[in-house]
Parts: sequence; C-alpha cells; structure tokens
Amino acid sequence: MADSGSHRSIDGTTGFCPQTRTFHSLRPEVALPPPSQPLSLPQYALSLLRSSPPAPDGDTTFIINATDGHSLSYSQFTAQFLSLAHSLQKNYSLAPNDVAFILSPPSLHVPLLYFALMSLGIVVSPANPLSSDSEIAHQLQLTKPVIAFATSKTSSKLPSLKLGTILLDSPEFISFLSEHDVDRDVIDRVRVSQHDTAAILYSSGTTGQVKGVMLSHRNLIAVIAGFYHIRFPLNDTEPPLPTVSFFTVPLFHVFGFFMLLRVFSMGQTAVFTQRFDFEGMLRAIEKYKVTYMPVSPPLVLALIKSDLTNKYDLSSLMLLGSGGAPLGKEVAERFKEKFPTVELIQGYGLTETGGGAARVVAPEEAARYGTVGRLSENTEAKIVDPVTGEALPPGQRGELWLRGPTVMKGYVGNEKATAETVDSEGWLKTGDICYFDSEGFLYIVDRLKELIKYKAYQVPPAELEHLLHSHPEIADAAVIPYPDEEAGQIPMAYVVRKPASSITEAQVIDYIAKQVAPYKKIRRVAFIDSIPKSAAGKILRRELINHSLSGGLSKL
Repeated sequence: MADSGSHRSIDGTTGFCPQTRTFHSLRPEVALPPPSQPLSLPQYALSLLRSSPPAPDGDTTFIINATDGHSLSYSQFTAQFLSLAHSLQKNYSLAPNDVAFILSPPSLHVPLLYFALMSLGIVVSPANPLSSDSEIAHQLQLTKPVIAFATSKTSSKLPSLKLGTILLDSPEFISFLSEHDVDRDVIDRVRVSQHDTAAILYSSGTTGQVKGVMLSHRNLIAVIAGFYHIRFPLNDTEPPLPTVSFFTVPLFHVFGFFMLLRVFSMGQTAVFTQRFDFEGMLRAIEKYKVTYMPVSPPLVLALIKSDLTNKYDLSSLMLLGSGGAPLGKEVAERFKEKFPTVELIQGYGLTETGGGAARVVAPEEAARYGTVGRLSENTEAKIVDPVTGEALPPGQRGELWLRGPTVMKGYVGNEKATAETVDSEGWLKTGDICYFDSEGFLYIVDRLKELIKYKAYQVPPAELEHLLHSHPEIADAAVIPYPDEEAGQIPMAYVVRKPASSITEAQVIDYIAKQVAPYKKIRRVAFIDSIPKSAAGKILRRELINHSLSGGLSKL
C-alpha cells in the first residue's frame, strides 16, 4: 500500500511507514461529518439510531435499572430528554459552554441529563459520588461549573453555585421530564460546534492529582462512529440476537460514558445496577439475558475464581470487552477454559482519547491472547524511545504516542499539563510502554512512570502481577517499587490471600523467582485485605507506595 503523493510506503501488514516512523490504522477509514457542520453529540447519536439496521421501534427498551426494575424505552427516553432540555432552557439562564457538574449514583436520570445538557451545548462534568470533599473541591476549582445536579445524599458535598444545585430525586426535576407543550425542535435550534467541549471527564489520577479531560463533541463523535461502523460480530444468527449490555463500569468514567452512547446509537439495551455487587451482576445476566459486558481485569479474575457463577444461567453471555488496565495472557486463557463459549477481547484507550484507541474486532483477533487489538480507525501511532526520542519500528518497545480525531482538546485549567502531554503536532504521549508486533497488533507492557528501576534494569509491575494472579492461593496482588540503598528500587508485592490460605512471604517470593530473570524477583511481600483501585479497576499504586514508605501497612 503506497501513498504516492508524499512518497510514503505503508506496510500493509504492520501499518508502519519507515519514512515517517509512524504506524497507521489497518482498519477501513470511517467517514466523519464535515468539521464545520454544527452538530452535537446527541444529535449525531440520534442520526445513527434512526439508520441502525434494523431501526428500533419506540418500545424497544433502551435502559434498565436492575436494582429496582425500572426502565425506559427509546421513545420514552427521547421524549424525556427533550422535555428536560426544554425545561432547563426555559427555567435556567444556561449559556452554551457553561459547565454542569453531576454528582449522582447510577440512575435513569443520569443518561437523560447527559443527552439534554449536551444537546443545549452545556458541558457535562460527571464525578464519582464517592469522592472525598477535597477531591470534589479540586474538580470544582478546575471546571468552574455554574450549576450542579446531585441527589439528596450527595448534595451536601457541593458549595453554592451561581445557578444552584438541582436534586435529581426532587419533584421539581421529575416534573421537568414530562413537560406539556414541549418544543421538540429545541435541540435543533441550538447551534453546537463540533469543536465545543461536550464533556469534562476526570482522569483516574493513578500517578498524581486528578485532571479534567476536555473532550469535544467531535472527539466523541469520532469514537462512536468507529464503534458503529466497525463492530465485533456478536452472533451470526438470523435475525441477530438482541444485544443487551450490562454496565460494570460507572457512567461517570470514560468507559461507561462512551459505552452508553454506543449502545444508544446502535439501538441496543443497557442494564446497570445502582451499586455494583458481583452476585447482583450474575442475577442480572440471567434475568435480562445479557449478551455483552464491558469489564475491567479484576472482574475477569473474579469470574474465573468465583464459585457463584455456577448458581446462575450465564448462557446468554457472548462477549466480554476488557479495558482500563492490562489483562494477562494467563488470565485470558483461564477465563476461556471456564467460559469456552464467551469471547474475551481487549481494547485500549485513555480518558484523553475518549476511550477508544485500539481494539479487537474479530474472533480470529480475539484468539491472540494478550493483545489489545489493532489501532482504531482514523488513528496514527508512534512507539518512541523514552531516552533518545527516536521513533521505533515494529517489535521494539517504547512509549506509545497517538494522533487522531479522538485526542482530547486538553486538560481544563492546566495548560502546563496539556503542553507536556500533547505536542505541537497533535501527538498525545500516553505514558504507556508498548510495542506493535509483525501484524500490527498492539501490546501494552506497563506504565512508563510505574516501571521499577532495579539497578540498571527496568521491571514492569504488570508482568509480575499476572504471575501472582496465576497462583491458586492468591486472590489479588499488586507490585510497587520499594526504595533500596544498593539497587535503587526493588519489586515489592502486596498480596490478598484467598480465604483459608496461609501462603507465606517466602512461598510468594519463591513462586515468582522460579519464573523470572533474577533482576525481576520479588524481594518483599506484604499481605493485605484488598488492593486499592480506581473505578476503572486500575491499581492505585500511589496509595500503596505511600503506605509502604510510612509504615502504614496495617491501615490497608
């Protein structure tokens, strides 16, 4: 495959261009709306929904709250979000690009809010309702919202804002959903530029203080367009079985956020619970015949190790899409042994790329355990040596850089961090150590900032964690750097024993030592009740490092 116009040659197998040292997507290019066309994300999702084959009728269920059994059909959801947009515009002096802060547990009201606000050109900024007061204060300082939406239980965490706080469980808000004489053209009269910010989502803050990621309508349109046009074939029955997705990831996180929009644009059904619990998930899979779940690696591990899975009929389940953190090859193989009829695929993305950057889209790709798939459509990548800055060819490890229409506008209120992350040519530095193989498949090695520097060697914690997870007496584990006078840093493991296990530090150290090079050996072990993790399942190593240095192991 050659680009004669610029004298470039792109390898059709790897996607690599030796002249520019850039990897190109091997997926078909997906056409996006003209950038100058005024278009909000909800308008685009509605246009895809109307052309989804077959287009859902008005009574097709869009979203179900499995905790109380309440649901909304597509016609109900559309009528209610238009009513809400109409009510907000009539009752509040909101202007385009104002920020609305959302602090609520999962409910049917949250998706309605997302669609209504973004339709009006208002920036949605949903946060974790379990966040501490100081975390919320930091987020409010970054985003400077004029209005907030919360519940009776979460509103006390918020200060008074210019337009106040609207309670989602109040009679006033409920009345907004069923206004009479709704102006159904309300969202078409608001001219929203695709380059306007649609959402400010918060990065997980695993390596520092949380940042607010500004994603434009176009960023998210590009993500949804890719998922809409290039799909994993879930089933080959005629007519195809309905796709019912169970959300294990929160709606305020980028994974849950774009999955919600993806489900809507495809006319499918989303199921969630107000508070995630493992058995509640199994019950919902059985009751609603769930076919697909976006998951994090800790949940894949839980499915493998739990005996509860035998109590429920999980036969409807066809596909698990894992993201948020690397999934080990051994874990994937053990999952396939236990659930041979369920495809387990990986994807890769960051909040800074609206979620999607690489993914698996076919059964033959899913058989390649360990890869996060090929570069997403319309996306370019480089593998850059962190020391020399040299762009590397296939097979060599370096920091992954990404460029394309899904790359964020920047970090709100933090120009310095934006400049450090996105260069003048639009390349986003991911901070992940990766490589592409000889067929263009991407593999994640570890976080650049999390590599343990043992003497002159670099030790990836994820590699040791995957090995620890393979031990039958270990329920969960995390590996961190621990300071050492001679070596600089040594690998230290935090281990959660399985119930009734009495595995010792010496046994853990010996188990790993038999499987790795001497410099990768674990040299210190602490046993704890649980590993601290973000909402997306990422290990919060900073917390573990702080505890290890402060002698606070008992606090964990």
